[in-house]
Amino acid sequence: MPRHLLSAADLDRDEVIEILETAASMHDIQRRDVKKLPALRGRTVINLFFEDSTRTRSSFEIAGKWMSADTINITAKGSSASKGESLRDTVLTITAMAVDALVIRHSASGACRQVAGWVDASVINAGDGTHEHPTQALLDAYTMTRRLGDLAGRRVVIVGDLTHSRVFRSNVLLLGTLGADVTVVAPPTLMPSGAAEWSRRDGFVLSHDLDEALFVGPAADVVMMLRVQRERMSGGFFPTAREYSVGYGLSRERVERLRRRNEDVLVMHPGPMNRGLEISADAADGLGSVILDQVSAGVAVRMAVLYHLLSGDHSVRDQDSGREGTT
Repeated sequence: MPRHLLSAADLDRDEVIEILETAASMHDIQRRDVKKLPALRGRTVINLFFEDSTRTRSSFEIAGKWMSADTINITAKGSSASKGESLRDTVLTITAMAVDALVIRHSASGACRQVAGWVDASVINAGDGTHEHPTQALLDAYTMTRRLGDLAGRRVVIVGDLTHSRVFRSNVLLLGTLGADVTVVAPPTLMPSGAAEWSRRDGFVLSHDLDEALFVGPAADVVMMLRVQRERMSGGFFPTAREYSVGYGLSRERVERLRRRNEDVLVMHPGPMNRGLEISADAADGLGSVILDQVSAGVAVRMAVLYHLLSGDHSVRDQDSGREGTT
């Protein structure tokens, strides 16, 4: 396991599988009456969020606390960054207090990698601009493997606002590492520049036609819808919400057709959802939806990531029983 987790590309296949296996052990803790492990006792984790977040920040906070770490949340509005302090000065000030890990979300792509070069603490990328969100890709892979097993050869279709999506970028990298066949779908205005070259290099398929991607060729095992990030859009990326929904939304009719081809198809969304735009209520709440499973997986996966970065070479089972062992 590397010292930092900045990109899904930082992990090879064996490291991904090790994290997912650890996450499965961590997931069992959620069913206990007392949800506590001593694995990170004495460690300090700072969640430093310069952008709003519900799922990621709360799941990292819960993950740290369940593993007995001292976990502190700092937001841009509640820090000296709101007074004009630079990112560098902010993180150097925080790490001067002998913290062990920084979990960072920032609006600038590459910010987390920059921070990793400034500090001695481990840095975990919780989303940087439109770049990456590696722990989201890990929890998505965990959710898929719990239902489907080995992802090698499984067909995953990722649909939506790819231009502004860090989730898409991390998922393409991680799913490629695990051997999945990935197709990404977006209108031309929401397809990232350079996507064709990237797809040739990393082996995923590009499409502008959702119905063709879903209903022509091999049946999809997973359909992952992405949020239309209107807060990042400065112009007209599509004429109307209705037109986008008709062309690229996962409607009840599309889900019914999907299930006729593969009754076990999984419907995913990293959240928050724009219901009625990129996904209908029937798709979000119906059979095959694992959206809440993704939320639950977020805590387990982030526990596993913190564990591997901070705990040393002791197994989860042996940490829990007070005996030393190796993973």
